[in-house]
Amino acid sequence: MYFCTVMLTKTRALVLRSLKYGDTKIIVDLLTESEGRVSVIVNIPKSSKGKLKKQFFQPLTLLEAELDIRPKVQLQKLRDVRLSLPFSTLNTEPRKLSVALFLAEFLLNATRGEHDNPALFAYVANGLEWFDACRESYANFHLVFMMRLTRFVGFYPNTEDYHEGDFFDLQASCFCHAAPLHSDFLQPADAALIQPLLRMNYESMHLFRLSHQQRNRVVDIILRYYQLHVPGFTELNSLEVVRDLWG
Repeated sequence: MYFCTVMLTKTRALVLRSLKYGDTKIIVDLLTESEGRVSVIVNIPKSSKGKLKKQFFQPLTLLEAELDIRPKVQLQKLRDVRLSLPFSTLNTEPRKLSVALFLAEFLLNATRGEHDNPALFAYVANGLEWFDACRESYANFHLVFMMRLTRFVGFYPNTEDYHEGDFFDLQASCFCHAAPLHSDFLQPADAALIQPLLRMNYESMHLFRLSHQQRNRVVDIILRYYQLHVPGFTELNSLEVVRDLWG
């Protein structure tokens, strides 16, 4: 006789995406604090009295979740869930909502294959909490958020030994005095943006004045950088919406 032990895991989780599956089920992709990326299948009762409500699974919702984690199972089971931190502006202010949907799609790609990484989860959760509380001057938030995330996913750029006129090798993540022998590099004008970008933080980012064109160029550079370092990183459907902001 074989016994199956149920292993329940309590963890904070961030919703990245939810997809309808049949009439009463959804598949939810989560970034969790203790398990990394997890996909769960959730039954959503048709009755409004049910404990699991559809609004819990909107992109970038922070949850306290109880998961039944089974090895080698593609879709795990969600046993219990409640809101961890209800946001006040992320889902109501049009610009913030556009940025939030973009970052949800970005994180869906950028955290592919991530296992337990509490530091990564803390960075993401704290960043979103800061963004929700910020009232103005956040046009560069998504740039800072994406660039600093590279520290937690393993390819933070090496900015030592930069000299004016250097190129930036996107594959090797470092500056170089001559163009590398492949096409994945930045010309000196774009390479010069890397150091100022890495000096930005949430408190100081408003001091860096970028034109609409420059901001969009930086977005393109960052996304190309991720595409080179994260297998399966796809084109983002929400990119054009973010590109139109602050025009």
